[in-house]
Amino acid sequence: MKDVFSVKLKRRRFVGQKKGGTLLGITIFKCLQKEENKLTDCAVHLNNLSEDHCNSWFRHLKEILNGFQNRPKSLKVFVNPSSHKREAAHVYYEKVAPLFKLADIKTDVTVTEYEGHALSVLKECELQAFDGVVCVGGDGSVSEVAHGLLLKAQIDAGKGTDYIPAPVRASVPLGVIPAGTTNILAHTLYGIKHAVTATLHIVMGHIQPVDVCTFSTPSKLLRFGFSAMFGFGARTLALAEKHRWMPSNQRKDFAFIKTLADLKPEECELSFLPLQIPQEDCHENNRKKKEKNKKKGSKDQWHKIQGHFLNVSIMAIPCLCSMAPRGLAPNTRLNNGSMALIVVQNTSRTEFIKHLKRYASVKNQFNFPFVETYTVQEVKLQPRRKSGHDAKENTYLNATSAEGNYPWNIDGDLMEEASEVHVRVHPQLINLYGVNTDDLESSKATCNCI
Repeated sequence: MKDVFSVKLKRRRFVGQKKGGTLLGITIFKCLQKEENKLTDCAVHLNNLSEDHCNSWFRHLKEILNGFQNRPKSLKVFVNPSSHKREAAHVYYEKVAPLFKLADIKTDVTVTEYEGHALSVLKECELQAFDGVVCVGGDGSVSEVAHGLLLKAQIDAGKGTDYIPAPVRASVPLGVIPAGTTNILAHTLYGIKHAVTATLHIVMGHIQPVDVCTFSTPSKLLRFGFSAMFGFGARTLALAEKHRWMPSNQRKDFAFIKTLADLKPEECELSFLPLQIPQEDCHENNRKKKEKNKKKGSKDQWHKIQGHFLNVSIMAIPCLCSMAPRGLAPNTRLNNGSMALIVVQNTSRTEFIKHLKRYASVKNQFNFPFVETYTVQEVKLQPRRKSGHDAKENTYLNATSAEGNYPWNIDGDLMEEASEVHVRVHPQLINLYGVNTDDLESSKATCNCI
């Protein structure tokens, strides 16, 4: 019964007849595992003309289904009609809503009308009336809803939202229905971009705890998120956002090529706190070093790098997508309490392109002398301002705003900030509907990268 998600009485009805009809038996709806991590639904018809037998079996099966605790009965749904090719509404009403109805899940749907709409609704929403929240859209929409869920949890817990060193967990799980361009979170949770698969993971109540990062200045919380890029990845997004009038794919291709043509490094200072002391000679030496560092205090454990960087990635999840089947950060996991810090030093455009191409292959994308990777629990990034002619050139090429803010790409959403940004990872801060892709078969995603 663990694969069954619905049971219905099967009746023959005349055209236009909504109630009653000749009883034919019961129909059981199951979730089936298909190839390439896909899930699908199927119906099993059990014929029986006895009203008593069918009603008895129907009640008994419904009691069993109601016993699965993680399966939602009521969901708050956000649909972003502007995502990708404006297909989110079609995806929801044609593929997702029928399965929710079949599983007897009640829904309250909000079709977002502007950026920040979902966030404002969540701040006022009585989440205790729902078993979960679902977002139908791209990475930016999902990031906004996840941020709103966690912000709401802090408000409900009586915590201030200006600075949150120890945030509380989100009160309900978040479901992700992919309807965007890249769909990183959906690929990471399901191993595939497939709306029916995502819906069935929600219907079946597959829960996966996931680590979340906080992005803060010294005085305030900027937002919650799963991953971030500073430098090339952020400037590409900033340029794409300035050309919203272009079709989605053309806009992103244009921004990518233009930013690559104008490739310039950012001068900044990086400080990071490693997750643990590297293992060297033996476990005993490692234990002694840990004890020694504890006596010194956490301040001595911070490492610092300063220089010119083409890109800095900070990721708490593997970030799988069709352009990077192994993930943008393949060495991290959904909930291992750490972040991957990937630093790309200044190098030639040719070498940088070679590095980017590696993401689409099975080769190690970090096996370059100008790429450094670290496993960390905290990161501080402080941009270094330029002056005179260099500042004007930097403003144009690096998409720095007139106010001196530097762009950040947080889960596909643009954030601009001028001061130091402090990134912390918080283990298992939110539950997402999905599975750990380590438990799935190897994802066979196709790629048409550069």
